[in-house]
Amino acid sequence: MRVGVLTGTGTYAFPGAGEARADTVPTGFGDVHATRLGLGEVEVLHISRHEPGHRRLSNHVAHRANIAALIERDVEAVIAVTVCGAVDPTVPLGSLIVFDDLHFLANRLADGSLCTLYDQPGDRLRGHWIYESPFAPGLREVLLAASREAGVPARDGGCYGHVDGPRFNTKAEIRSLAAAGVTAVSQTAGPETVLAGEAELPYALIGYATDYANGVKEESTPVEELVRLIGASGEVFGSVLARALPLLATADLTPPGVIYRFE
Repeated sequence: MRVGVLTGTGTYAFPGAGEARADTVPTGFGDVHATRLGLGEVEVLHISRHEPGHRRLSNHVAHRANIAALIERDVEAVIAVTVCGAVDPTVPLGSLIVFDDLHFLANRLADGSLCTLYDQPGDRLRGHWIYESPFAPGLREVLLAASREAGVPARDGGCYGHVDGPRFNTKAEIRSLAAAGVTAVSQTAGPETVLAGEAELPYALIGYATDYANGVKEESTPVEELVRLIGASGEVFGSVLARALPLLATADLTPPGVIYRFE
């Protein structure tokens, strides 16, 4: 089977991978630079959101192109990872969260346009994505099982909060997100969650807490600790992904929700 993997800050190559082949995927939203590699019975198409060297800040990430590339290469499921700032003070730093809800009220891309694949009137695929949770339950179970096998603590459920970057948030902004029930925040996964849902791709997101968001604790997380944990995240994600991929063959890969179409 073929699986898409999206990685972010600190993970610019597929963690622990052997030989990978470069793959430039042309899409209607621009070319995407990806790598392809085989891991047992699974073929992985890996996309680094920020590209090596962190060439793209969060406001430069080509979300529609990335999802379009996964569609073009016929992936059957998408696993995404992100480092994140904990809004819930009970989240231990260095632990994982397998999210089950999303806070992305703006529903806009960095250029201000609406976050949707349906940008043309009359598109035969146009429709409304209707769901309870935006993340695929079967994929979530795979990530939780893989985390247990890897011996890494993982919270079962949590609300991912998408925030605009590249700046970090004020204390007031974080208080408002906490009041809305957000567990942790980062700057990239909201759009791809929505776009994968519209594309009917099973998608799941796992976060690694690298710091406490502004005002969550009396003392801020030192920048040095943030950087250290970002550096450690790749190995943790690699350990979980290595155990998750073999489980996909027998997993329920039903996409979340339905697309209500007009044709």
